[in-house]
Amino acid sequence: MAPPVPLPPQVVAPPTEVKPPVAPPAVSFAASKWEMLPDWQTLDLAPTWPALLQSCNALKAKPNWQAICARAGQFSPEDSTALRGFYEEWFTPYQILNPDGSEQGMITGYYEPKLYGSRARSARFRYPLYAVPDDLLQIDLGEAYPQLKGMRLRGRLQGKRVVPYYSRAEIDAGAGSFKGRELFWVDNAVELFFLQIQGSGRIELPDGKLVKLGFAEQNGYSYVSIGKKLVEMGELKLEEASMQGIKGWAEKNPDKLSGLLAQNPSYVFFRELPESLSAPLGALGVPLTNEYSLAVDARYIPLGTPVFMATTQPNSSAPLNRLMLAQDTGGAIKGAVRADFFWGFGE
Repeated sequence: MAPPVPLPPQVVAPPTEVKPPVAPPAVSFAASKWEMLPDWQTLDLAPTWPALLQSCNALKAKPNWQAICARAGQFSPEDSTALRGFYEEWFTPYQILNPDGSEQGMITGYYEPKLYGSRARSARFRYPLYAVPDDLLQIDLGEAYPQLKGMRLRGRLQGKRVVPYYSRAEIDAGAGSFKGRELFWVDNAVELFFLQIQGSGRIELPDGKLVKLGFAEQNGYSYVSIGKKLVEMGELKLEEASMQGIKGWAEKNPDKLSGLLAQNPSYVFFRELPESLSAPLGALGVPLTNEYSLAVDARYIPLGTPVFMATTQPNSSAPLNRLMLAQDTGGAIKGAVRADFFWGFGE
């Protein structure tokens, strides 16, 4: 569901050989009606309101959002009935369809994990968590090709040439100049890997203090699922290739772990966040709201807009119908009917 705001462009990452980005597949939007949304008349909409106001903090200056956000700033909803009236007045629902016209997609979840670490390396804390390296370049393709405005490649200088940045395997093997870019050292390589997938988290220091971390940059390579790799290798069955299943496999196969992690060339760099920040910042630049913020593919769904999600509860056939706000993106979130549900901090 969205007002007619233009779709944000794709941020493109270079493969091993840098090639011009390919336009995303075309999708279609089918007009819908509020009464067609499951449970719409009975949903508790109160938790959506703080999330919508966060979207307005980022978008209120945009022409298509000015009137919506001005009204939202003056609106004091007393209950879900009043909120329903607001959404029905200011937004029109559309169903997003895959390029082939199908309706089904994939909904996954992400969260803000806790790791154990230190600002100094030790026998226990020996896996580095890096800030953005000084030699990482962002190349704005729109400067050379106006039709690619907003699309960026990432790379590094090699002599007078720009080449792809170091892959995960190269970084873990010691390539590049990362000395002094260590924010923290953590005690578990697998947990660090999953922190990079989640994009934000917290580090518990030896004195018990919790430090918040947020996504800062990425090395430019597309995300590759190591769960799928384990299935292809015959190491796990498809139904076992969850985060828990992968962690269990890693505990049993420490000698194979580095080779597996290297299968995903994508690498994420972090920044330390202020203690006062209520939650991780999403791609929209606003704090995420537990269980009401959604990561989407911004090529298809404009960041900031309400999205009605009709899916099922985790590991259950029970329905999960909810109005959420598209406020984040993710390396693995590619496709029109594809989203990632933000659960919040914890396990």
